[in-house]
Amino acid sequence: METSASRPKRGSNQVLEWILNNAIIFVLLVLIIIIIALEPSFISVINLRNILAQASTRLIFALGVGGIIIAKGTDLSLGRQVGLAAVISASLMQATDYAYRMYPNLPELPIFVPVLAVMLITIFISAINGFVVAKLKVDPFVATLGMQVIVYGLTSIYFDRPPYGAQPIGGLAKNFASFAQGYIKIGAIANLPLLILYATIITVVIWALWNKTRFGKNMYAVGGNIEAATVSGVNVFKSLMLTYMLAGLLYGLGGALEAARVGSATNNTGNGYELDAIAACIVGGLSFNGGIGTVPGIIFGTLIFQVIAYGLSFIGVNPYLQYIVKGLIIIIAVAIDSRKYHKK
Repeated sequence: METSASRPKRGSNQVLEWILNNAIIFVLLVLIIIIIALEPSFISVINLRNILAQASTRLIFALGVGGIIIAKGTDLSLGRQVGLAAVISASLMQATDYAYRMYPNLPELPIFVPVLAVMLITIFISAINGFVVAKLKVDPFVATLGMQVIVYGLTSIYFDRPPYGAQPIGGLAKNFASFAQGYIKIGAIANLPLLILYATIITVVIWALWNKTRFGKNMYAVGGNIEAATVSGVNVFKSLMLTYMLAGLLYGLGGALEAARVGSATNNTGNGYELDAIAACIVGGLSFNGGIGTVPGIIFGTLIFQVIAYGLSFIGVNPYLQYIVKGLIIIIAVAIDSRKYHKK
């Protein structure tokens, strides 16, 4: 029989449990408060716009790997696929009057040609990932780690080509650069970066796919319990293949946008992006144990992670120290996720 004396204790335990389960959010909020305290000018419209623009491509990547995480997988090849897409799209979209063009005799192409080309390439690469995981039953960590190395080798071979060798691929055509760097005028003073518009459209589409289609329901079912999903008639192989291929589509599109946003690309473009995207997903409430996660959660995780990254650079924190901070955030987030899973 429950006594009145035991109720406060149970309530306090529930509060403590909630704090522990959301500790990473408190840690990140404390970091943001520290950044603002050290540099109050961090809060400005320009900085907010820059953060949202930079977060836009990262959100696209996070939405791609987010589906794979929900399906109880992971993708360490994300960053290298983004780099391959960036290098190829940049090489195809250099200005015709640029002296160091990779393809001197290539006429100016419509933007959709290189974007579609790199999307098809990354869809194919991710389809291989999906096949190896779903059909050959290779652990997603191992399968995508191997693909990460392979794609980096392919990107480096493509990048280090005569006659100019391994140098940044720059001199992008104005229409390609404005594809990601452009703005839409809103009112008399506000400018909305096109990247935010693209990310918004993609986010709405992904939300609809995850929540309003059979594909989304099957993805959650496979991640939640693959045996139960199989017994229920879900085609696990097809579901995993589609999940990986959708991720590849987003990597290719995001890679082209990243090249246009930065204005150049090298074989190291995208390096480490997979860790940022996975960390954003885990901070946003996705679980490595599968079957759990939402699009709003990924948006939140991406934004708060980008605010931290931008803020640390803004106050002049050593770039190498930033890696340490990011690593600690990833460890804490995964530890909390594991704790919640074991608790259940």
